[in-house]
This record gives sequence, structure tokens and C-alpha cells, in this order.
Amino acid sequence: MSESFDYTVVDQILSQYENGQTSIIAILQTIQEHYHFLPREVFPYLAEKLNMSEARVYSVATFYENFSLEPKGKYVIKICDGTACHVRRSIPVLERLRSELGLSESKKTTDDLNFTLETVSCLGACGLAPVLTVNDVVYPEMTPDKASDLLKKIKEEISNGN
Repeated sequence: MSESFDYTVVDQILSQYENGQTSIIAILQTIQEHYHFLPREVFPYLAEKLNMSEARVYSVATFYENFSLEPKGKYVIKICDGTACHVRRSIPVLERLRSELGLSESKKTTDDLNFTLETVSCLGACGLAPVLTVNDVVYPEMTPDKASDLLKKIKEEISNGN
């Protein structure tokens, strides 16, 4: 276990769950909500605290697509590339955001950890295509210009300290 990692938050989260082993998914979700990803330091610590193997904790975290082992930005933007969104031109929206954020297919998070840009197979809002979400808030009928305006608004909020 890392000497420099502060486990106080993890301990507080663990104290919320009576039977940790059966609550491992909820524990991991709560840890990820706090850190915006699952730090590698938590795996041996959780294994010890929950009397589980580290491999078991890690396998749960890697089985579910919602968990991330890489740091994510404060604002997670998901662009749908399902059939309806793709046909209605979601890719130009994606390309505009990548360009404005300096991201690529392989680099998904900005260096300042303000933004993560991901594509998803479906957001379940096909009638509103193309769709993107920012921290799970749905933005329908997106265009590259609408996406730029939304990004500008978020950047203004960041610079105003919100």
C-alpha cells in the first residue's frame, strides 16, 4: 500500500457499508464518485479491509464498463455513436470537441483533468439524436456549433470558480 495515499476517504466510505464483500460494487462506485476513477492504491487496501483477494476486487472493477482505472475529468462528456446518432452526424460533433479540447481517440482526458471525452454505443435517447451528455445531463440534437457553445459555457463556469 502506498504511504503517500490518504485512505481517510476510503475508510469513511467503508464505514457506510455493513457487509463490505456483498457491497463491493457500491463501495467501488462511491470511491469512483469521489476520485472520478479508481486509484490503484485502493485495490490492496480494500482487499485487506474486506478480507477478499486483491484479484477479486480488481476483477469486479474491470468487469463493469462504468468503472475507470484512469483519471477522468471533472466534466465527463459522452457522445453517442449509436446508429441513430451516427446517421444524424454525431462524428462531426465528436471531432469538433476533440479539436477544441486537444484530445484524440487515444487521449481522452485533458491534462488539467477538467474534461474527459468518450464515445458510447447508445445513450437511450435515439429520438433526440445526435445526443451527448455532460455528467449525465442530456443535450439533444447536437451540432458542432452547439457543442462548441456548450463547451464555452462550461469553460466559463470553470474560470468563474463553479
